[in-house]
Amino acid sequence: MSGGGTNKLGLELSPYLRQHKDNPVHWYPWGQEAIDRARAENKMIFLSIGYSTCHWCHVMERESFENKDVAAIMNRHYINVKVDREERPDVDKVYMTFVQATTGSGGWPLSIFLAPDLNPVYGGTYFPPSGNYGRPGFTQILEALAAQWEDNKEDMVEAGVEVIKIIHHKLGAGSSQPGPL
Repeated sequence: MSGGGTNKLGLELSPYLRQHKDNPVHWYPWGQEAIDRARAENKMIFLSIGYSTCHWCHVMERESFENKDVAAIMNRHYINVKVDREERPDVDKVYMTFVQATTGSGGWPLSIFLAPDLNPVYGGTYFPPSGNYGRPGFTQILEALAAQWEDNKEDMVEAGVEVIKIIHHKLGAGSSQPGPL
């Protein structure tokens, strides 16, 4: 994938996914290819879940996913996966449950950082490109999590697994595991 051409979303059926095909982000659709690459490169997966009529999904695309500097950080440190929540409500449910359990709120775009085994390690919703009002910006989050992954990968994975165990115990497996790829 080149830095400005079509990424892996150009052949997807979802109009929402196809609208991201020309982003400089090296997007993959949800599937085995992205997971295999994350495992082979031992990188986290950045998972962005949205839908075509989501206002803040379009804002985050315009501010971050179309920005070559932000995309360069994403492409260097992460395997980037885009999901249409209307196509994969099972994936949305699992990771929305994680974000709601860890932050107390949810919404779209859903922005999740996953270990290569698909266990979540951090998540939120819309992140502005730069920090303000005491909140970190998307680029700060990308860089901080990448550094943390280098230094404390095992602790990050363990913390995410513990949250998923609690969700599984309280809400059942349907809230802690997406359906088949």
